[in-house]
Amino acid sequence: MELVQLEPPSPRLPEWLRKSRTHPESVHNLKSELRRKHLHTVCESARCPNMHECFHRGAATFMILGNLCTRGCGFCSVPKAKHPGALDSEEPENIARMAAQMNLRYVVITSVNRDDLPDGGSMHFAATVRAVRIALPEARVEVLTPDFCGDLDAVARVLDAAPHVFNHNMETVPRLYKTVRPQANYRQSLDVLRFAKRYRPESLTKSGAMVGLGESSSEVERLLRDLREASTDVATLGQYLQPTRRNLRVAEYVSPEQFDAYRDYGLSIGFRMVFSGPLVRSSYMADLVSEEASHA
Repeated sequence: MELVQLEPPSPRLPEWLRKSRTHPESVHNLKSELRRKHLHTVCESARCPNMHECFHRGAATFMILGNLCTRGCGFCSVPKAKHPGALDSEEPENIARMAAQMNLRYVVITSVNRDDLPDGGSMHFAATVRAVRIALPEARVEVLTPDFCGDLDAVARVLDAAPHVFNHNMETVPRLYKTVRPQANYRQSLDVLRFAKRYRPESLTKSGAMVGLGESSSEVERLLRDLREASTDVATLGQYLQPTRRNLRVAEYVSPEQFDAYRDYGLSIGFRMVFSGPLVRSSYMADLVSEEASHA
């Protein structure tokens, strides 16, 4: 009789990661309005634990280029497809109208990966930034972009739309890339951030990563050093939480004290701001993070 090797169970969710869902009416209303305009948020698609809090305070991270991703990252719950279909030409204007309706003073725009498109969706990305800046000229705009397969012309195209903050997430340490981001490249992502700062130095550059996937503290510190070498201004670090059974398992729940240690280390090597905590996500409290970094 053949023995089946069972995977070890995930560690028990600690108290500091338990977050209650509040304000159901405001969350429902915002979701309904987003659906009416055929818009998506990464808050919903990635099952963010902060979604109820952010929706209640009138914040959301708009996800453009559709809701189907051409990559299969081990940590991500966004639906996948090799050929997601045509882009919605009305999406940039609909995003701008929704942001104006919400009276946002800080707008975060991210996207799925669209490796099926010749420009990676960068023209659509730039059009969305421009539409938002016209609709809300006083608002600050942050973009959280894919790597565009290393196409720096595509990165420049987005930067030419003049976002105030350029964010591209490293997600994890180099050793884990083949498992966590099998279709990405660690050095390529660093090159995207380095180019963004050189091309548009007046924009803040930002990057985020998850911990709890099996990395060591020394590997996280190396990641932070690499980001600083690429002239990245802001770093965010948060706990990885398994969104579905199909995704990677949690290896460890990192203590709040360790997150504080990562923050202190990042600040000691020159970051303008390090937002580090169990429930931190790349776009969580992005307005406050940007404001603090701008005055650092």
